[in-house]
Amino acid sequence: MVNQIRTLSPSTNKVIFEHPGTSLDEARAIAQASENAFQSYKQLSLADRKAIMVKALNIVDANKETLANELTAQMGRPIAYCTKEIDTMRKRADYLLSIADDSLKNLPGQAESGFRRFLKKEPLGVTLISTAWNYPYLITVNTLLPALLAGNTVLLRPSPQTPLLGERLVSYFHEAGLPTNVLQLLHVGSLDVLDEIVKLPQIKLVSFTGSTAGGLRLREATARRVVPVNLELGGNDPAYVRPDADIAYVAAQIVDGAVFNSGQSCCSIERVYVHADIYDNFITEVQKELSTLVELLLVYLKITSRRTNKSSYKLGDPTDKATTTGPVISKQALKNIQSHIDDALSKGAIDATPENTTFTSLPAEGNYIAPKLLTNVTHDMVTMREETFGPVIPVMRVSSDEEAVALMNDSDYGLTASVWTKDIKAGEALIEKIDAGTVYINRCDYPSPDLAWIGWKNSGLGCTLGPHAFDGFYKLKSFHIKEEQT
Repeated sequence: MVNQIRTLSPSTNKVIFEHPGTSLDEARAIAQASENAFQSYKQLSLADRKAIMVKALNIVDANKETLANELTAQMGRPIAYCTKEIDTMRKRADYLLSIADDSLKNLPGQAESGFRRFLKKEPLGVTLISTAWNYPYLITVNTLLPALLAGNTVLLRPSPQTPLLGERLVSYFHEAGLPTNVLQLLHVGSLDVLDEIVKLPQIKLVSFTGSTAGGLRLREATARRVVPVNLELGGNDPAYVRPDADIAYVAAQIVDGAVFNSGQSCCSIERVYVHADIYDNFITEVQKELSTLVELLLVYLKITSRRTNKSSYKLGDPTDKATTTGPVISKQALKNIQSHIDDALSKGAIDATPENTTFTSLPAEGNYIAPKLLTNVTHDMVTMREETFGPVIPVMRVSSDEEAVALMNDSDYGLTASVWTKDIKAGEALIEKIDAGTVYINRCDYPSPDLAWIGWKNSGLGCTLGPHAFDGFYKLKSFHIKEEQT
């Protein structure tokens, strides 16, 4: 049961961080300290908690260049994009802060003479947050801020691939005035050890972001305890391109939605269905999009418009500001992605990836894999059934809207789905029929802070963000008071 953390940089496979790992005995002591801190922290006013959060976020902002460089080293995203994650984290945090008062206020009961009734929202206690590596700051803020604002204490377990996230956040929040032991760090490299930690009686809530297999494992580990488990899990997100769509525009958006972050997003586009009337033209436009090399530095307009309007894909060193696509996270991830590609090709798929010199002249070190465009795909292929989590674009021909929707719903996952069309009314009719927590028209790969981020089916349990962002982080207590005794 090896619990040691050894973080390898995806671009070099060299060790960049080591930690012996938090033992179960150490975790037990940390959890008890967290429970002790909870007794006083829950008494702190919401206004005071919010002030601490704002100070901590300001410190994060002041250090975003350092954090961006650490992200590139730890998880391989091109440096051109990493400060934007910190900026977007702040936007999410500001939204959560803006709704905190309304979200956490008492709820009145029905008026009745001689009685006073209301519901109070009370913190749960020690909260274990296990977060992911692919967008570590964005993912963590979804749960860390609501947990702390609601009055809970937190044990933060960062992914072993992005351990510096935990080091930085704990330091910054303490610098901002968060009381001792309210936010503590667990470095856990062994899933067996994590299984035992979530069984600790001090822990009153588990929040996990990661793979579906990892989420199911934690549910099993907590099965003999009555403790809530919130899960943000994987996806195999589909897109459907209707025959009336603007083909060039949609091709650019779908390639971006599939390839950005090397396809390593739970809401990346992983399956594409295109109406037969435009299928060949669409493939041609996707090929154009992938084949053009970068000539100018990338301009970050916003998180959903991550490149200039000029097509430009360059695979390579993530520290180069002209790189658009970096390595994938690990050798094991590389192996898994390649196995999905090989499975598809063995079952009749066609490799339609265009020429791009950066796709064939890969760096000597690191976990690099070129974006791959696959045509002639079917639902017999693993990449259309399971989460590939890589820069693969499998495109399937369909004959009708009805066939497209049926195929989109033919999945164990239900995180996001998108329909691309000029006919918004027709698109709305289609997305009503899709089994997914978030559905888009003419957009993809964007968790909006004011909407619930929620997975259906095997993609999750509970939700973050949106007007119900705080719901998983408090318990209700009913007060029923008879004021007159006769």
